[in-house]
Amino acid sequence: MTTDTEIGTTFAGLGVAPELVEALERQGIRRPFPVQELTIQDALAGRDVCGKAKTGSGKTLAFGLPMLMRTPRAGSGAPTSLVLVPTRELAVQVADVLEILAKTVNRRVLAVYGGTDLDRQTRQLAKGADIVVATPGRLIDLADRKAVRLSKISTLVVDEADRMADMGFLPQVEWLLRLMPVERQTLLFSATLDSAVDQVVRRHLRDPVLHQVQAKQVTVDEMEHRFLKVHQLDKAKVCAAIVSGATKALCFCRTKRGADRLVDDLRREGVRAAAIHGDLRQSAREKALEDFASGKLLALVATDVAARGLDIDGVDVVVHYDPPEDHKAYLHRSGRTARAGEVGVAVTLVLWDQELAIERLQRRIGLQLPIVEVFSNDLRLAKLADWSPEPAQA
Repeated sequence: MTTDTEIGTTFAGLGVAPELVEALERQGIRRPFPVQELTIQDALAGRDVCGKAKTGSGKTLAFGLPMLMRTPRAGSGAPTSLVLVPTRELAVQVADVLEILAKTVNRRVLAVYGGTDLDRQTRQLAKGADIVVATPGRLIDLADRKAVRLSKISTLVVDEADRMADMGFLPQVEWLLRLMPVERQTLLFSATLDSAVDQVVRRHLRDPVLHQVQAKQVTVDEMEHRFLKVHQLDKAKVCAAIVSGATKALCFCRTKRGADRLVDDLRREGVRAAAIHGDLRQSAREKALEDFASGKLLALVATDVAARGLDIDGVDVVVHYDPPEDHKAYLHRSGRTARAGEVGVAVTLVLWDQELAIERLQRRIGLQLPIVEVFSNDLRLAKLADWSPEPAQA
């Protein structure tokens, strides 16, 4: 197993084609991230690769660059490379990254996922797509309709395999794998390699090389944490005051109704906000993500399920509007504001009857910070990064 090291090389030094290197440079991407340094050469050599790395670590280019160089041209309805992802949002993000680069090597990329017109995707596949980025359920629908054949797949990527397991998609992945040639290259990326994911690795990868990016404890060691005691009637206004001082704020609610309600409250306070959750039309979800990424929206309000796989640059504040269910959820949510070495602030809003649970959560993640009572007219809320409460007394 290879772990994160100071390789300090370039994309060209890893063997990436000159035209792709130039395309990356036009986007301002000049140095590979650790996961890219570790995996690209093995992937280019045709090895099966198992990469252990978290969301936001640069995995899309880690598998995308070798895939673009190794993907043969495809015929109608028979892609030659496939990327399986757990969510619609991640499918769009991965496809967007690959499409820009694919033009330089004359390859076509198509994203297929639920919530969009099945007939339209069928027509797009018939025109020919070399690389398909898909959610498992929609790809099964297309396979059942004979709109797509997986018998020509030469490279398969399973991205966010742990999320696939969490969302119950691994049986669908297994079903799709049976439609593909045994002689193929498989690249699997996952934040964890627990028993469910490990079973897929053992069953479907051939002599894989394992690379592990040693993840820094960004959410604890580098991120600022604030725990604020609020009153129920003032809670939304406190959130609005925090968001108003941010560049991009990602707010988490436990329920879909709660997310919609918070968006309404924020808008009443003059904050540009939108929600993403499973009850919204796909077009509404995509517009919310696009507007948030471009800066048109100051706040994106999400449920935990809808936010899985999101990788949005520039999020400087995460607001736990509803405290997470456990410490793992806290770390997962908070990590959205510390991407690629950036630092952010994670803020948890705490009601009077949630204090004991938050104290237990702090102990689980190694924090000891006070829960400070605030009101929405507190000027410190607009600049939480500059305000450092004293550690709680032991």
